Amino acid sequence: MDLHHTKSTLLTISTPTHPPPQGALDGGLAIPHNTKRFVGFDPESKELDTEVLRDHIFGQHVAEYMGEMEEEEPEQYASHFSNYIKQGVSSDDMEDLYAKVHEAIRSNPVRPKKARKAPAEKKVWKAKRLTYEQRKANLKEKIAQLMEGEA
Repeated sequence: MDLHHTKSTLLTISTPTHPPPQGALDGGLAIPHNTKRFVGFDPESKELDTEVLRDHIFGQHVAEYMGEMEEEEPEQYASHFSNYIKQGVSSDDMEDLYAKVHEAIRSNPVRPKKARKAPAEKKVWKAKRLTYEQRKANLKEKIAQLMEGEA
């Protein structure tokens, strides 16, 4: 995939395709990059605020959003973060959770492949082609039905 173009549309800073390079850099890959693209870069001072970047890497922006939504809109919070709630993860636990995930990825970066199951039944998307004899028989049957209807 070309990281600069997607469907002939130039990517901008706000598009969600920039976190993968950050994740790859965090994982230890040497990728040529420019820190201007990272969260926390201030274009006026031309400095990267590493604290803001660290907070985003460890999910503090998600934790803040969870906290705000939990206070203001509990029903929407319950639907948006239902899996977190089932796992017993609150907004206060996000940094620890992200740290555990990063550690697990570093300890075993190779994702095991799952065995693929064969489909239960073969799906047929288009009708099977009829032979000449079958088409001729179908035509005779339709003509016979029309003749019976007129009589």
